[in-house]
Amino acid sequence: MVLGKVKSLTISFDCLNDSNVPVYSSGDTVSGRVNLEVTGEIRVKSLKIHARGHAKVRWTESRNAGSNTAYTQNYTEEVEYFNHKDILIGHERDDDNSEEGFHTIHSGRHEYAFSFELPQTPLATSFEGRHGSVRYWVKAELHRPWLLPVKLKKEFTVFEHIDINTPSLLSPQAGTKEKTLCCWFCTSGPISLSAKIERKGYTPGESIQIFAEIENCSSRMVVPKAAIYQTQAFYAKGKMKEVKQLVANLRGESLSSGKTETWNGKLLKIPPVSPSILDCSIIRVEYSLMVYVDIPGAMDLLLSLPLVIGTIPLHPFGSRTSSVSSQCSMSMNWLALALPERPEAPPSYAEVVTEEQRRNNLAPVSACDDFERALQGPLFAYIQEFRFLPPPLYSEIDPNPDQSSEDRPSCPSR
Repeated sequence: MVLGKVKSLTISFDCLNDSNVPVYSSGDTVSGRVNLEVTGEIRVKSLKIHARGHAKVRWTESRNAGSNTAYTQNYTEEVEYFNHKDILIGHERDDDNSEEGFHTIHSGRHEYAFSFELPQTPLATSFEGRHGSVRYWVKAELHRPWLLPVKLKKEFTVFEHIDINTPSLLSPQAGTKEKTLCCWFCTSGPISLSAKIERKGYTPGESIQIFAEIENCSSRMVVPKAAIYQTQAFYAKGKMKEVKQLVANLRGESLSSGKTETWNGKLLKIPPVSPSILDCSIIRVEYSLMVYVDIPGAMDLLLSLPLVIGTIPLHPFGSRTSSVSSQCSMSMNWLALALPERPEAPPSYAEVVTEEQRRNNLAPVSACDDFERALQGPLFAYIQEFRFLPPPLYSEIDPNPDQSSEDRPSCPSR
């Protein structure tokens, strides 16, 4: 009898999205198939899968213990998020001499389904960094008697969603810095920098609108610039290793002495980057917008504004809220000057609605008869009556002078 051979062993996922990319979140069910193709007939002890998710950091540092002695210090740490094992064919026994329990697989292609559920607790987003990573994978192992096992590992992506439509991430970020240059006993005028962005949270592909004002009262030529930086922090054995990388940048016009430059929403686009990782105990990925003034022969004037790169983009309502909140402080200045001391009374009801329009509105509309009959009731009758009543007369005198301020309803916060 001629034993068959394993031609291929592959893993495929049942993707939840249209792009056929295996992407999951905490609480999702990961399902797929182990595909086995054999030529001839083979005997199999077991076909197992092993799924695991973990974060791991590792780096080394050289130490000097004396004049002629040096050694290397290793720093490693690992956090496991889940560990799942399952047997698709066969049993757990590893005794190669046992003839019992072997399974025969005939020539051709065969599929074996698997599924498991990711933990409901928050998971760190998949990430590959210089000194650490967050990885999720499924490994298939085919065990046959008297032969080495055939193994295959395939990774899948996990996103721990960050919704930027939260109040903390919709709040504007702003700051101001100033620097005075000195050369021996001579002191030049200051260089001042003010910058503001509409919110703290963004998603990849968005453009950050930068509002800034740079004033150069020094004697040197300076250049305003802006850049997005990613900061990777790795933690192990009480130590921390940090890596800072440039993500995107822009350059303004050179600014001579006594000149001022204003950025009215200068755009800086965020390229495809990993989302922020804020919940992992050994790996942290953060972002910042650095608005700065490049000063020749001196330290740059730096202003750092924190950013959070999320996965759930801004809703239209959130965009309006952010725009309003970011412009509120600027609007209040001119709004106070534009308002008259005593507001005009609004027009009367008779000036707006004629008697003929009122009669037409009160006339029944045949197209709505069925709808009105379905809603017959005291509340609907009250709405119909209230709809065509004129508004109360305008008055600047409090109609309830005896009502204390404590009893009045408070304005809801916006």
